[in-house]
Amino acid sequence: MLLTPAEIDDALTTLPGWACDGKSLTRTYRFAGFPEAVAFVNGLVGPAEAMNHHPDVTISYNRVTLSLTTHDAGGLTDKDFALARSI
Repeated sequence: MLLTPAEIDDALTTLPGWACDGKSLTRTYRFAGFPEAVAFVNGLVGPAEAMNHHPDVTISYNRVTLSLTTHDAGGLTDKDFALARSI
């Protein structure tokens, strides 16, 4: 079930560093270099598979940007916030 704007705002208060850009949660992480960025992404596989919910991932050298949305629901659900918390 899609979250209301008020529910999204409330849930964001528990996720420092994450932002909502409409229908998705986003966060960019910075690392010392490319190997550290890739290692971080590899560490996302377990939690994402366990929840059967997968982030969109962009790697740009030492930066990893994650975007979470529930595609089949057409926006943000509790699944997105649960995965963000586990990351």
